Amino acid sequence: MTWRWPWSNPAALNDSRWLVVDVETSGLDPHAAELLAIAGVAIDMTQPQPQIQLSDSFAVFLRPATPVLDKDNILLHGIGVQAQRDGVEPAQALRDFQAWAATSPLLGYHSAFDEVMLDRAFDKAGLAKPDNPWLDLAPVLRELWHTNSHRALDDWLQAFGITCLARHQAAADALATAQLALLALRRWQERGHGLAFRPLQRMAQNARWLHNSAS
Repeated sequence: MTWRWPWSNPAALNDSRWLVVDVETSGLDPHAAELLAIAGVAIDMTQPQPQIQLSDSFAVFLRPATPVLDKDNILLHGIGVQAQRDGVEPAQALRDFQAWAATSPLLGYHSAFDEVMLDRAFDKAGLAKPDNPWLDLAPVLRELWHTNSHRALDDWLQAFGITCLARHQAAADALATAQLALLALRRWQERGHGLAFRPLQRMAQNARWLHNSAS
C-alpha cells in the first residue's frame, strides 16, 4: 500500500514553521553514501521578524547496517564507530524525523544533496518518501546579494561572521544555516516581499535556472 503525506495538497503546507535541515553521510556521492545523521532546527515565521526556535529542534544518529570505518570520513563529521553502533535503527529514526517535520517546508544549503539522501534512506527502509517542499538557500543567497563568488557554505558564514560551533556536524551546521536563512529572509522582506514559502521557492528555482544557463 502506498500512502502520501497530507501536504501533497499545497493548502496543507505549514507556512508558519520552516525547518532548516542538514545531514551527515559516509561520503559525497548522494547515490552511494550511507546516511549517518539528521538534524534540524525550526524557524518561527509568525513573528514580524522570523526567529530561530532552539526548543523546536531535531537530531539523531542512524545505525548503519555496517559501520563506516573510513578514518578521514569519521574525522570530518566526528561520528565514530561506537556512535554509529549506538545509533537509532534507521526506520525508527526516519519515522521520528517524519513526525518532527510534519507539514513544514524544509530548507538547506545545496539542499538537493540532503533531499536525495533522505529519499534514498526512506526507500531503503521501506517507507514512503516525504514530499515536503524544499528551498535551497544557495541560489537565494546568490540572488539576494548579487554574487557568484560565494560557492560553499563556509564562504557565506565567513562573509557574515557567523560562527559554526562544530562544522560538518549536522546540528551545528543546521543552526549556522538557519542564521543565514534569517539574513536572507530579512533582505527578502526589505525588497517588499511577504514571508510565504512558495514565492521564495519560485525565486530560488528561477535563480538556479538563470545561474545554470549563464554557466
